[in-house]
Amino acid sequence: MTTNATLAGLYVIADTSLIDAARLIDSVALAIAGGAHVIQYRDKVGDRESRLRQATALARLCENHRVPLIVNDDPELAADVGAAGVHLGHTDPSLTKTRRRLGSQAIIGISCYNQLELALAAEAEGANYVAFGSFYRSTTKPKAVRALPQLLRTAKQQLNIPVVAIGGITPENGATLINAGADSLAVIQGVFKQADIRQAAYRYALLFSRP
Repeated sequence: MTTNATLAGLYVIADTSLIDAARLIDSVALAIAGGAHVIQYRDKVGDRESRLRQATALARLCENHRVPLIVNDDPELAADVGAAGVHLGHTDPSLTKTRRRLGSQAIIGISCYNQLELALAAEAEGANYVAFGSFYRSTTKPKAVRALPQLLRTAKQQLNIPVVAIGGITPENGATLINAGADSLAVIQGVFKQADIRQAAYRYALLFSRP
């Protein structure tokens, strides 16, 4: 079972639509070196063979660095590569079904968008963390619903599991979300589309060490 400590900090999403396949592992290794505490593997378009190959390599990397690997959308792939867990959206398999497949020790995160009610239900079903957003304009998901920082404050008062903030987060605006209650900041382009991935990750990681 995961803890607040496990999911606190920088949560990077390795989206293969933004990262060249040949540099995927090296890019994630740089993010970890910069201070990433959680890695999510997201591939929406690859074939089963390539996804299995990439996820297996990432699982090995994350295990070596003692960083949890979360697979986006796909409990079966998470099980096949021995990932730490899976992240589910509203069109993915149910939390109950996923828990049966992955077991009690798996980390299962749920996208709750801007709806506290979804988060409360997810916690009651046994989710290990919930994610809210988009908090700012996101070029990855420009049509995503918007959430306000106040949602984080309310969620922290009512939930006992970690809360992840996502969507358009930068080193400049991330502190606002941490101060509002986010245990973790999920970032894609802010890390993986930067010239210096390690330094970019470090800038986010620093936000969690400031008083």
